[in-house]
Amino acid sequence: MENFRMDAFDDLFKAVLKLKNIEDCRKFFEDVCTIKEMQDISQRLEVARLLKEGLNYQSVSKETGASTATISRVNKCLNYGSGGYSLVIDDKEKKYERV
Repeated sequence: MENFRMDAFDDLFKAVLKLKNIEDCRKFFEDVCTIKEMQDISQRLEVARLLKEGLNYQSVSKETGASTATISRVNKCLNYGSGGYSLVIDDKEKKYERV
C-alpha cells in the first residue's frame, strides 16, 4: 500500500456520496467490486446486525455462513472500531425502497 495514494480513499468515499438511490449503488458496486467482494461486504453487514441484536457467534455463523474469524473481526469493529457499522445498522426502523 505504500505506493497507493491515501487521498484515493477520499475519492472513493466522495463517489459513493454521489449515489442517489439503490439502483445507482447497485450499478456502481457491480462495476467496482467483484460479486465475491459484494457478498463479503454484505455478509459482514449482516453479521454486525445480528451481533448487535445479541446473537452469539454460533447462531450468527449458522444464519450467515460466516466463519468465526469473520464474526470475531466484525465484533472487534463493533466494540473498538470507529462506529461505521452502527452508522448504518442502528436505525432499524428505517426501510430503504428497493428499485
